[in-house]
Amino acid sequence: MRIIKAVLGVALWGLTLSVAQAQDISLVSRDGAVRIDGDFRSFDGQFYRVETEFGILTVDSAGVDCDGPACVDVGSYVADVRLVGATAIGDRLLPALVSGFAQEQGLLVNRRTLSPQTILLELRKRDDDTPVADFTITLSTSAAGFAALAADEADIALSLRDATRDEVSAGLAAGIGRLHDARRSRVLALDALVPYVAPANPVSAISLRDLSGVLAGEITNWADLGGAEAPISVHVGVDGDALALDATATVLAPFGKSLGGSVIAHSTQAGVTTALRQDPYALGLGSLSAPMGAKPLSLTGACGFHAYATAPLVKAEDYPLFAPLYAFTPARILPKIASDFLDFIAAPAAQEVTRAQGFVDQGLVTIPMRDQGARLSNAIRAAGPDVSLSTLQGVVAALEGAERLSMSFRFTGGSSELDAQSRSNASALARAIETGAFDGRSVIFVGFSDGAGAASLNRQLSERRAQAVARLVERLAVTYDPSRVSLSVSGYGEALPIACDDAAWGRDLNRRVEVWLR
Repeated sequence: MRIIKAVLGVALWGLTLSVAQAQDISLVSRDGAVRIDGDFRSFDGQFYRVETEFGILTVDSAGVDCDGPACVDVGSYVADVRLVGATAIGDRLLPALVSGFAQEQGLLVNRRTLSPQTILLELRKRDDDTPVADFTITLSTSAAGFAALAADEADIALSLRDATRDEVSAGLAAGIGRLHDARRSRVLALDALVPYVAPANPVSAISLRDLSGVLAGEITNWADLGGAEAPISVHVGVDGDALALDATATVLAPFGKSLGGSVIAHSTQAGVTTALRQDPYALGLGSLSAPMGAKPLSLTGACGFHAYATAPLVKAEDYPLFAPLYAFTPARILPKIASDFLDFIAAPAAQEVTRAQGFVDQGLVTIPMRDQGARLSNAIRAAGPDVSLSTLQGVVAALEGAERLSMSFRFTGGSSELDAQSRSNASALARAIETGAFDGRSVIFVGFSDGAGAASLNRQLSERRAQAVARLVERLAVTYDPSRVSLSVSGYGEALPIACDDAAWGRDLNRRVEVWLR
């Protein structure tokens, strides 16, 4: 008897399934031994999804004959891929990535604007213009993307943030899986929130606390920031939910503040750029991917550390206002071309597209210890009773000759659960190990902590976190072979901080697991 492939743990060996009520599709194995009756849910070019009395079954069309009004003409099938979510992702980056994917597949792309909020990308064969797939992008918010995913109105949700607990619960109730699972999300690209000022403004750095005060309307004069005696005019670009997410969640909320009424909102970042050009005392909040032709301010703290919005620091997540751009998927089989597209996102060609669009790509690069003078200088400046210079010398000696990989792992506040960016990093690192990218080398997971608590306990905690990350990556790397690449862990506690410990955002950055290669 021919086997009909089904997922969700349903075994069809020797079963004949039938349902009494009216249904619109019947799938029968080629030898007639197995029959599935149900309501058609979807077809992805290879698999039928059918709702039966046993739940939703996913069946390989290659092993069955189809009967009923909902049957699909497999030969003329056109995949429908629905993407819903953040405008900041869907209006520029996504169309470019889909076009790059189409080029890799030898397909043509026809872009149509169906409405101000809807973009249709039609993929067709080059030789005969036969339609292959429609990628429909609905420009909205991150919250709308998660809601559409739970309602089965989207195949991919585009988000500027991780899923909230309520969204995770809604996803579980809707049967789309746990959105905090490493397999449910991936990072498309990285961006960063950057404060900009006019080139002639003497202020070159600002602390996150002061930036929150400016946005909240509590700091209104440049003299309070070491500048001229002049009022501060604040300009932001409102693009979908980008402002609400970045400014409120990452700058204002940690200090218990909200956006002030004197902030001038612009419909595009171009408006902010114009304001900075015309007003020497303007402060604009924008993104790294859309530079404003103005002077970016570095972020600093009471301890004197500086963080600059550069691609290497954003890629390594050492800049506090880095912003991952996420794609979330449900725990079901997607149209094959959608799965192929998601695989393309991790490919070198996709990284080139990402860079061309001004975003920070996800390509892995290495940073030798000798090129990390700034962090070593910061560490020496922060040395004290708990972290002596001899301790720092020991850390440097242990990592001498090794190279840091351009990814970090961090945990959600007060928990042992990795954040969304880190979950995506774990999957990416596992894929690199599986494909032999590090064959013949040692991968070292190096844990660090903030400075709160006893130094000895912090070192133990940092090592336990490094072990947790190493175990997850090993589990995800299904074909991992210890004879090809070795995995090890180390923990150095509060040594080598990358931010000031006097603020919550600095402690969050310092609690991390880095990946080093030897």
